[in-house]
Amino acid sequence: MKRLLYTLILIFTLSTAANANTVSSETPKTEITAEQRAELESITKRVEEIKSMDKSSLSKAERKALRKEVKELKKRTDFLNQNVTLSLGAIIIILLLLIIIL
Repeated sequence: MKRLLYTLILIFTLSTAANANTVSSETPKTEITAEQRAELESITKRVEEIKSMDKSSLSKAERKALRKEVKELKKRTDFLNQNVTLSLGAIIIILLLLIIIL
């Protein structure tokens, strides 16, 4: 019985991993407005400035602040691009919950 259950879980897992790329490529992308495009360009410029900086002369607190700023900029660009991602682990957990419930 356990062997059958594990085999079924493996089949479902492998089939969802194979289909995950095709599902994400079929979703239509929404166009961004001119304001959002301008904000994305300013964020990109700021990230380029941070990457080109000489960080060896900065203190530990300043480097930490720069890392925090880059993380916030990345979150903002993800929000503007409206990217929604599901990890493979999340997909597996959802499938297991559906199997248990049904």
